[in-house]
Amino acid sequence: MKFHSLNYLVFNFFLFLIPAFASLPKPPDVWKDFDPDAGDFKEEIIYEKTVNGIYEKHAYISAYVNGVEIRVFCKYAVKEGAKKAPGLMNTHGWMGGPSIDMQYVKDGWAVISHDYSGLSHRGNYTKYPERMGHGYMDAKKQGYSLIYDRMPDGSQLTDPKQTSHYLWNAIQRRALSYLLAQQEVDSSRIGAKGYSYGGTIMWNLAMDKRVKAVVAYFGIGWINYYRDRGVWKFDNPPKNIPQSPGQKLFLSAMAPQAHAPYIEAASLWLNGSNDHHGGHERGCDTFKDFQAGVLWDFAIQARGHHNTEKLGNDCKLWLEKHVLGKPHFWPARPTSKIQLDKDGVPELLLTPANPEQIKKVQIYQCLKTANNIARFWRDVGTIRKGKQWTAKLPVMNVDDYLFSYANIHYQNDSVTSSDFESVIPSKLGNAIATDKRSDELPGGASLWSYAAPAEGVGGIEGFRAINNHRGTSSAQFADPKWKAPKGASLEFMFYCTQPQSLILSTDSRHKINIEITASNDWQTMKIDSGQLSNEHGAKLADWSQVGKIELRPRQGADITKVVFANFKWRTK
Repeated sequence: MKFHSLNYLVFNFFLFLIPAFASLPKPPDVWKDFDPDAGDFKEEIIYEKTVNGIYEKHAYISAYVNGVEIRVFCKYAVKEGAKKAPGLMNTHGWMGGPSIDMQYVKDGWAVISHDYSGLSHRGNYTKYPERMGHGYMDAKKQGYSLIYDRMPDGSQLTDPKQTSHYLWNAIQRRALSYLLAQQEVDSSRIGAKGYSYGGTIMWNLAMDKRVKAVVAYFGIGWINYYRDRGVWKFDNPPKNIPQSPGQKLFLSAMAPQAHAPYIEAASLWLNGSNDHHGGHERGCDTFKDFQAGVLWDFAIQARGHHNTEKLGNDCKLWLEKHVLGKPHFWPARPTSKIQLDKDGVPELLLTPANPEQIKKVQIYQCLKTANNIARFWRDVGTIRKGKQWTAKLPVMNVDDYLFSYANIHYQNDSVTSSDFESVIPSKLGNAIATDKRSDELPGGASLWSYAAPAEGVGGIEGFRAINNHRGTSSAQFADPKWKAPKGASLEFMFYCTQPQSLILSTDSRHKINIEITASNDWQTMKIDSGQLSNEHGAKLADWSQVGKIELRPRQGADITKVVFANFKWRTK
């Protein structure tokens, strides 16, 4: 028994090493034998109707992946009587379901949206056979396991085609074949857009020669190993966490960023700077691996999480330009750099393209924080001199990282972001720190999510949440300038003429229920750290541990009726 156990351990040790020493496959190697057009669709139409000039059908089709048949649920819509209509794939996000973007249908597109999450509570959903139960996004609930760099038994991944990610990409390509098979569709004009995890799998589709252009919202990779292990690009000092053989294989063959050198579709990425889909600076780096001549661009909403409402009309302009061939204006990439001014203060120099068509330039800065999800981006003032914009970037410590980038808004409602710039000011020369701490926090609506400016009695300016479901949040408390001093209490003003019950929570998962009493005057609330507790009952030790604060309504309350103002740290 001991002999056999030893042999087993030695065998597994070398099996563990094989992927590390073997030549790792790239995305083209993985997909070279996959034919998305192979096999009968076995179309089963379960809904078909024309309403107000729009034809829509819902159907199940067959996809053939790794020798197994999968029944994929699809929705399709097009204008009645359309001919040679451009085709658009609309891909949903994590745990989402198929949804037709009717605005594109009304604009003349033939739109398809397919299900790959396979959630049964929707009634109609993609049905994975037993062998591929890892395709269900609620796999754990159904007794399966999602597969990325490890197999369900904990062993290392050895074949990229075993992954859930491969399955979802293969289904998407099959859905594209089904779109091309529709009689109304012009196969030479195909675009795609994917939201959230739909953005994550968009990069594989962008490698498909049948697609002219893609727009990926949020997802761009850099999750496996990087976000999952907290390996941030600007950790200071850097983290040295070895990659497992399974991670190396997944990152080489399946990760979205691995597709970059092989992409041919014009690719646009729209993101929020604080979104959880990996570090946004690594997302920007992805485009450095694109082939020369392949068109790409990106726009990053500062302080955005899973929202891009401030990025203009980018998606529509991009798809119409690169799929339909419309002569929309789109600027060339801007240039930028951080340098020290004559006094040693860091500044960003920005040179955008087509300055005569610029409507607005906003430059942002962030101090120190390596984890993009926890960053607070400040708006900084800009000065224009001819074709160049300059912004001073004051720092509190010349030996900590300083980050900056800009958003350029053009007159045709397109928005593009400059490159992500990062420096340690002391390495640029004789840098000086001119920024100082402040207990008065900036309170503008732009610094809070889903918020709008508001004014209460007495002309005091504040902000209110505009989404009662989401509430509002801000990461400004993580900025070294406004981080809470030890022992401080949080104080703020509020104005509300109807009583409301809210929840104040932190990124450390401590929270407190707060009662907003009604009054015709402004009121003040002070909250000590010890008043907050987590789900285990542990108290928040100190506000200085907090980087983000969220305010949302309790059941039956309406946070949109409350105006907030004048957040500050009150020391005893």
